[in-house]
Amino acid sequence: MRSREVEEKLKRLKMEAAAELQMMQYIKENNDHYKGDTPSKVNGAQGGPIGGRMVRKMIESEQNKMSME
Repeated sequence: MRSREVEEKLKRLKMEAAAELQMMQYIKENNDHYKGDTPSKVNGAQGGPIGGRMVRKMIESEQNKMSME
């Protein structure tokens, strides 16, 4: 798979995960203001749940693929 395709799939997965958690305001595509002065604790609290949800969805997807083999 080309890297452009992978990037697009990951972006869709991030958007989906953020929507499920009702945290769309924290993803870069919807929030382009400067966050360099935001403490890492705050950034982690905002983005951490989205990343965690993405990982869970990727694991579920792979488990489903393995169960179909």
